[in-house]
Amino acid sequence: MIDFFYQIWVVFAEMSPYLILGISFVAILDLLVSKKFIIKQVSKNNISSIIKTAIFGIPLPLCSCGVVPTSVYLKKSGASKPAVVSFLISTPQTGIDSIVATYGMLGPIFAIFRPIAAFIMGILGGLVTMFVEKNTGHNDNLKVEHHFSEIDLEREDLPFGKRLKKSLKYGFVEFIDDISIQFLIGLIVAGVIAYFVPNDFFASVFNNNEFLGAIAVILFAIPMYVCATASIPIAIMLMLKGFSPGIAYIFLVAGPVTNAASLAVLSKVLGKKLLAVYVSTVIILSLFFGMFLNWIFYATGIDPHTQMKHIHQHLHNASFSSWDYFFAFFFLILLLLSYSRKLYNKYKGYTMSLGSKEGKIYKIEGMTCNHCVMNVERAIRSVAGVSNVEINLSSGVAKVEGTFSEEEVKKAVETIGYKFIGEK
Repeated sequence: MIDFFYQIWVVFAEMSPYLILGISFVAILDLLVSKKFIIKQVSKNNISSIIKTAIFGIPLPLCSCGVVPTSVYLKKSGASKPAVVSFLISTPQTGIDSIVATYGMLGPIFAIFRPIAAFIMGILGGLVTMFVEKNTGHNDNLKVEHHFSEIDLEREDLPFGKRLKKSLKYGFVEFIDDISIQFLIGLIVAGVIAYFVPNDFFASVFNNNEFLGAIAVILFAIPMYVCATASIPIAIMLMLKGFSPGIAYIFLVAGPVTNAASLAVLSKVLGKKLLAVYVSTVIILSLFFGMFLNWIFYATGIDPHTQMKHIHQHLHNASFSSWDYFFAFFFLILLLLSYSRKLYNKYKGYTMSLGSKEGKIYKIEGMTCNHCVMNVERAIRSVAGVSNVEINLSSGVAKVEGTFSEEEVKKAVETIGYKFIGEK
């Protein structure tokens, strides 16, 4: 067990400096990028919108849970379905945080290849959607769109100091809350693979058959709930235990881009036909780019393992600098604070679900991150007569105050892809 936890610690200590740097970029990006500007660029139903959506999606720090409500937001604000699919494919694969962490842990080739491939995959997915979906008209739900615009305008009018404070809170509090559980799961899975799986295990099991190995990884990754950053330690261990860099890359794509929960929501937003296009595009293109990455390493004669930081930190021989320990300790504190907030919110949600004289408590399914909370809150606030909304992510409940129609609240929630269960 000591060796098992030591493997987890080594990966954690290696990744912490890059994660802190990446999260800092997340806060800067949130401060500088205007959602209204993005909406304006991708609102048309043409190839230009598809390309722009992929470009804007690459640096955004959204995982598969966060990208779904944001995609709904884009669609509600007038983005075409091809642009939405482009965003769904390109965005969760990368993010400024995961690009930095990929460079630190897997080397420059992986770090450069990952966003470029995500960009191309997003464009191709959007073009296929444009071909399949002939009628890609805009959504006319102007009421929700108007409220979203008001909130964005209010944020942009804030003084720089307050906007900076909000962005720092987003990066070092809300964003970490969104990835903390996934990151822990990713570390544990990586530790299990590192400790229990023999070296070259995967190569021997699949008899060095790249296609069978790729299919196995896809079947393993598609239903998983893992973000672009949390998938990195798992990809590292897959390579160390016999898989090629191409198959590890396939996991880096299929894991973050799809998960069972997001697919259920997207079936309502896109429809079953476009959902099939979306999943098929991800599978086919991830296989292609995975094999292409293998070819790049083969053609250049570069050993992918020599670019991995973890290969130099063998069991019981890992050495870290004082800065490594500082960043690991700092990131550990951020994670512990996140877990404590989740426990507190779970208790608060339990007390909230007991009922309130000041409002009605509704159960809502499908919320998985702070982006979900933000979108559900905005949708409910857009209903006439609603004076206040308080949502607890841990328990999946919303307290709604005011004089309003419950049917309108249900419609607003389900229109953006979530399931309205009813009053508790």
